[in-house]
Amino acid sequence: MIKKTLFIFILITTTALTSKANFDFNSNCIRAYQAIFDLKLKEAEAIIAREKAQNPKNAIPVLLDNYIDFFSLLASENKADYERLKEKRNARLAYLEKQDRNSPYYLFAQAEVYLQWGLLKSRFQDFMSSGFDVKKADNLLNENLKKFPSFLPNKKSAGLIDVVLGSIPSNMKSIASSFGFSGNANNGIKTLQYLADSLPKTSYSFYNDEVIFFLCYIETDLLHNKANYKKTMAYTNSLGNGSLLKTYLQGYVSYKNAKNDTAIAYLLKRPQSSSFINFPKFNYLLGNAKLNRMDSDANLYLINYLKEYKGINYVKDAYLKLAYYYFLRGDNNRYHAFIKMVKSQGNTIDEKDKQALKEANDTAPDINLLKARLQFDGGYFSKALQTLAGKDAGDFKLKRDQIEVYYRLGRIYDELSKDSDAINNYQKAINSGKLTSYYYAANAALSIGNIYEKRNEKANAANFYRQAIAMKNHEYENSIESKAKEGLKRMGY
Repeated sequence: MIKKTLFIFILITTTALTSKANFDFNSNCIRAYQAIFDLKLKEAEAIIAREKAQNPKNAIPVLLDNYIDFFSLLASENKADYERLKEKRNARLAYLEKQDRNSPYYLFAQAEVYLQWGLLKSRFQDFMSSGFDVKKADNLLNENLKKFPSFLPNKKSAGLIDVVLGSIPSNMKSIASSFGFSGNANNGIKTLQYLADSLPKTSYSFYNDEVIFFLCYIETDLLHNKANYKKTMAYTNSLGNGSLLKTYLQGYVSYKNAKNDTAIAYLLKRPQSSSFINFPKFNYLLGNAKLNRMDSDANLYLINYLKEYKGINYVKDAYLKLAYYYFLRGDNNRYHAFIKMVKSQGNTIDEKDKQALKEANDTAPDINLLKARLQFDGGYFSKALQTLAGKDAGDFKLKRDQIEVYYRLGRIYDELSKDSDAINNYQKAINSGKLTSYYYAANAALSIGNIYEKRNEKANAANFYRQAIAMKNHEYENSIESKAKEGLKRMGY
């Protein structure tokens, strides 16, 4: 009887230990995870291989395999790699479904795979499948939250999904809601900000890098609030000093916030090692930032980007920037050669590439307007104002340029907090451009709406948001209309 009881005890204990070992985010897995977020994917693969050999029943390495594919595809944006790697998704999910159902990682790990592939599918234009993957992840996380309400990693992914689903453009929300897609971007952002502050003090502190990664893109690409620049950069300081991702995020956030010199400084000091994944976007960002500053070597970085990059985005835009580089130097032969490349190379998936093709098919830009535009993009607002000093519509032959000079002056004065001058020039851009296919007039109306909203002059703001919405058949129409509708919504209209 004693032997039988002892046998049962040993059996139960062994089963419990085996079950627990199904999801063991141990020191090996944490090291692999951190290597992934440093963009040292080969190092991560080696650590994962060791963990699989040492603990073959641990399911966490399968989740980490998916992280590697996720970052590999984010960096390369290579369509062939995407088609090859997405075949692994179902096998990983099938494996994870057979693991310990009593672990908080059971549903969470499956949700992570769905979520990562949902984000990747969106990047590769597979929107319907992307939506269903994100929704599946959301359902799994909600179920997991009920079972394990204190499991903090759950909040990381649930917060991101809240942002993703809550940021669906206004003109798509009715369609999305019919499929059960709904989210609250503000709630999601608050969740991620809470985690950025609280995770480092917990046993899940290793997840902090991922939260910072999400927040940097959300603050920069979704909120577009330059007042948050210091806060966003402060987030990046918690990333490891040997992280290539840290350097990229610091350069990217600075570039997108018109801190051009800072962006260049960060991108130039990126850590150099063969252990890092090839990341061509560094050269793309550097080329653009150096072009904004009119550096003589801007072309070298853009050329290197085009040599290294085998993906689907920013090829047309990179060729256009090379064309503009030579145009500014009076080299018309090379300008026209690269304009031809804009027309023949790359895709028109991203808005930047669509705009690049449109500009390539248009008349060459006015050199002063081009200089001012690049200076503005780099945050050199006083220089841009000097470039356009004393100019108005009468100085330009083309209708396009007559509209743009007022729009560009409006943007410059707006950034210099000279509201009256900004509104005056924006209004001129609206008057002259509201019936054209250029985006200047609609974005000018949106910008005036933003100025009045900041002043809490709701009626005036609503008037200009509605003007922006009313303008049709122009560049960036969906984006501008969505932002205007969000403005009306914020003010309760």
